[in-house]
Amino acid sequence: MKLGFYLFTAFSLVSSVFAADKPNIVFIITDDQGYGDLSCHGNPTLKTPHLDALAAESVRLDDYHVAPTCSPTRGALLTGHWTNRTGVWHTIMGRSMIRKNEVTVGQIFKDNGYATGMFGKWHLGDNYPFRPEDRGFTEVLRHGGGGVGQTPDYWDNAYFDGSYFHNKKPVPVEGFCTDVFFDYAKKFIEKQAEADKPFLAYISMNAPHGPMHAPPEYSKPYEALGVNTANFFGMIANIDDNVGSLRTWLANKGLADNTIFIFTTDNGTSSGDKVHNSGMRGKKGSEYDGGHRVPFFLHWPEGGFKKEHMVDTITAHVDVVPTLIDLCGIKAPDNVTFDGVSIRPLLENKKVPSDWPDRILVTDSQRVKDPIKWRKSAVMTNDWRLVSGNKKDGSPYHELYEINKDPGQENNVIEDHPDVAKRLKDFYSDWWAEIAPSFGDPARIHIGNEAENPSRLTSHDWITTGSSPWNQAHIRKGVTPKQILGFWYLTVEQAGHYSIEIRRWPNEGKVANKAITDPEPPGEDVPGVQPFRMTPGKAVPAKTAHIEIGGQKLEKEIPEGASSVTFDVTLEKGPAELSTTFVGPNGEVTGAFFAYVKKK
Repeated sequence: MKLGFYLFTAFSLVSSVFAADKPNIVFIITDDQGYGDLSCHGNPTLKTPHLDALAAESVRLDDYHVAPTCSPTRGALLTGHWTNRTGVWHTIMGRSMIRKNEVTVGQIFKDNGYATGMFGKWHLGDNYPFRPEDRGFTEVLRHGGGGVGQTPDYWDNAYFDGSYFHNKKPVPVEGFCTDVFFDYAKKFIEKQAEADKPFLAYISMNAPHGPMHAPPEYSKPYEALGVNTANFFGMIANIDDNVGSLRTWLANKGLADNTIFIFTTDNGTSSGDKVHNSGMRGKKGSEYDGGHRVPFFLHWPEGGFKKEHMVDTITAHVDVVPTLIDLCGIKAPDNVTFDGVSIRPLLENKKVPSDWPDRILVTDSQRVKDPIKWRKSAVMTNDWRLVSGNKKDGSPYHELYEINKDPGQENNVIEDHPDVAKRLKDFYSDWWAEIAPSFGDPARIHIGNEAENPSRLTSHDWITTGSSPWNQAHIRKGVTPKQILGFWYLTVEQAGHYSIEIRRWPNEGKVANKAITDPEPPGEDVPGVQPFRMTPGKAVPAKTAHIEIGGQKLEKEIPEGASSVTFDVTLEKGPAELSTTFVGPNGEVTGAFFAYVKKK
């Protein structure tokens, strides 16, 4: 089924308003910062002078919606496709990996002659073919997983110093994570400017996502709010300074006028709602507006976007890619139909064009192994919000809010407007029917490809009905309850002989040679809350190692003091599932949290 205007291949000719040179793009997205976490949006405590200044010189999308959590937003934002269509409807459990067939904004702009850089948080897959390096970004500095210190990240990383993956290889860095990512972005931009090449710099923050760590000089002004909120606001204040510094730097380099400079965030606030939530209901993870209505500022002097212009018409993350294609006058990818549209007419006109339709947009928060119809969903228009969920028996419930009269979503008026509710329910049902067939086709990590050999697999991506061990504190705790053991979905690209090395500790840093059964002392503290690495690493009982793949079940005794056990297997080309465990003398089960799979 085609959804008319909502499915739109965005491409238009460059108009005379644009400069002869293609514009550069700096796209900044932060993590867990909500609409109310800005002083220009009325926050009475947090100070964001540089972001306020940007807002005052930008087109502002004031009814702009994303997903209620980070990976789903980023998947939609980078492809122009509905979150669930991309395969990214969770943040862990193998459901945060963007489908191989998706074409990202990095690939689109690379194909049109742009240099493409990605700095910070990717969270759309840490293995081939999902990494940013595989998806069109030619210069990359990123942490692993969804945040610094999560399971796929380099071992013992915290928000200060550590190591990040620079073009696939871990490199040591110094300084606070946000500062490092902005500094690398500047180096990338400077190199492209010297080469006179247009660039797309995607600066994607893990801050202010928890755990809450900030340089003390930034958290100190807010310390009366407690360690969590003080460091949450401190991270935002640090981002604010970095945005101001970058804008000044671009101006000094003569790059500011022809650079599309965008600031936005990936979901509602995680920690600032008790201070200020702009009158909205809900926060991160919520189907109410507080979970998914976020700021979006666009500044581009040579394009005519340098004065404050508030766009109140509803827009969404799926509109970003087609809009950038339109603004930059580049070619859209062949055989791709976007779920979003170019909103250039809204950006350029003070009044909504008469032919602009009454759009219907959808967002939801699945965060389960397999999507469930109506789960934590919002069907939205300029005037209405149909909010839905599921009862304990699985049947749906629905609420309707007249959003302009009731921005706090306190008065459910579904009984008074049955026609509106029916229209929105019917749209959602058609939307669901169109994308649901893809849910049974999971994203699979590819092994046996020269782009990544060996493949470094982590329990962050285990397929499980529980919650996979997604941060390094979980690894340190060791013993895994059986209900959250999982497996990896794989694609074997080449039939042949493979080695599979399984480990409790990763093959890196100071734990590279640590025995499977050994404890690990707490790591160093950093400002803010306790980092993941301060969790004491427990000793675990492990006598035998086990793997299951391609119909083969293999077992080996674990030599005393061994840091890993390696199995040699022969695999057929095609889909496969891999599970790995350690078993103690009394049947204790411990996850083999890391696996290194190599084609021989």
